[in-house]
Formats: sequence, structure tokens, C-alpha cells
Amino acid sequence: MGNYLSAFLVGGLICAIGQIFLDNTNFKPAHLLVGLVVLGSILTGFGLYEPLKEFAGAGVTIPVSSFGNILTQGVIEGISNEGAFGLFTGLLKTASAGIGASIIFGFFIALLFSPKA
Repeated sequence: MGNYLSAFLVGGLICAIGQIFLDNTNFKPAHLLVGLVVLGSILTGFGLYEPLKEFAGAGVTIPVSSFGNILTQGVIEGISNEGAFGLFTGLLKTASAGIGASIIFGFFIALLFSPKA
């Protein structure tokens, strides 16, 4: 039960902070999304995302900050395996499945429904 509670509290806190940010600034949701991805990258770079993930589980792996974590892990792994060239290959290897799936699913959804321009 503790895992569910910590996931709910941490994930809810992230969402609440994001909503407060949107309600009290002139920024758009895209700004918030980019900020959460960058925050996930920064926390990963400092080694803080993994302990947070162990504590909160799905509370931090489902929000957008997890994408920043995945990208940064790929870059770190790529650099350690292939040097400077791994900066690009690690990023692409790690994120390609998710990005590819998004494009494919988006294409099929657009075929089923009438997207507006």
C-alpha cells in the first residue's frame, strides 16, 4: 500500500505544481512540457532521478519528466560506450522506439478520425 500512496502523492504533487504554474503564468502547456523534460534530464544528470523513481515508482515514471530521464540515460550510456559519438547514437537508440511508436500510432489515429488543420 505504501508504494501506491507514494506514487499518488509524488505524481499528484508534480501535476499540482504544473497546474499552479499554468494558472499563474502566461506560459503555455508546451512550455510546461519542455520544462518537465528538462527537469527530468537535470535530475538524472545529478543522479537524483533513480532514488526518486525507487521511492515514487509510477508517480515519476508516467509524467513527462520520465522522457527527460530516458533521453539523458541514453546519452550517458552512449558516451560511456562509444565516446563523443555516443552522444548522438545513445540518444537515438534509447528514444527511437517510443518516438517511432508515437508517429505510427498518430498516423493510424489520423486515418480513423478527421484531424483539424
